[in-house]
This record gives sequence, C-alpha cells and structure tokens, in this order.
Amino acid sequence: MSERETRERHFVEEMGLMFEELGSTRMVGRILGRLLICDPAHQSSAELAEDLMVSRASISTSTRQLLQMGMIVKHPVPGDRNTYFRVPPDAFENHMMRDMARVGLFTDLCRRGLSLLEDEPPEHRARLQELHDLYAFMEKEMPLLLEKWLARKRGAASPASPES
Repeated sequence: MSERETRERHFVEEMGLMFEELGSTRMVGRILGRLLICDPAHQSSAELAEDLMVSRASISTSTRQLLQMGMIVKHPVPGDRNTYFRVPPDAFENHMMRDMARVGLFTDLCRRGLSLLEDEPPEHRARLQELHDLYAFMEKEMPLLLEKWLARKRGAASPASPES
C-alpha cells in the first residue's frame, strides 16, 4: 500500500470516528470521508464496499442515512445499472440550513419552557434561560455566518478581477 493510500485510509477512519463521536455511526462517516476524497467523485455501492472492506448491506444502510441527511445524492451513469453516490457541491450549506431550522425550533421550545417557569425565581430559571439565550444567539448569528460563507463562495466562483 502506498503512503498516499495509507493517508487516505487514515482520513476515512478519522471521519468515521468523528461521526461516531457526533452521535452517528462510524460507517456513515467512513462513507462520507471516502466520497470526499475519491476519484472519480462518484462511487458505486460495490466500490465503496470494496474500498472500505465492508458488506454491501452495511453500505446500503449507511448510504440511505446519508441520502436522508442530504449529504450525498445518487449519481446516474448512463448505461450502467449500478447505484452510484457522490457528495453534491451544496451538501454542507444545505445541511447547515437544516441545522439552523432546528436551532429555531429549539429556541422556541426553550421559550415555551421559560413561560412555564415565569413565576419561579431567577435561580430556578437560570439553566433553561442560559440554554435559551445560547440558542437565540445562534439563531441570530448562524444565518449571517452562512451568508458570509455563500458570498465568499460566490466571489471565489467568479472570474478573478485584474489587479490594478
């Protein structure tokens, strides 16, 4: 195995561990890690199973989760009956937008909890108030950060302006 292949395997395994620590499965992270670095950018279930040395059933279960998360899409290959997967260019922005919607829902839930405790002393409300304030802050700031990112990305996609 070449040094590059060894480094790629380590990256894929580290991505798997990261996803596992975030509450997903190691296999979901490994598949995403592989799809982020593979060439070509689309891979079949069989190729993923071979590269990751796992069963096709394991690939099927985990790619279904990644499809639901919007992190991967099916990639059609004309004349080929295999199912291919790839990471779409906007996968992470779309995932962040879904997370932002969840932050808003959580802020609302905390707000409802605080209304239940409105007659309670501040020290009784403190834990929930802290959580509410954090999520309210994130609800306000996350869209601004995402817009900055998208503007930066659009700027990077446009032709470079000539230097003066």
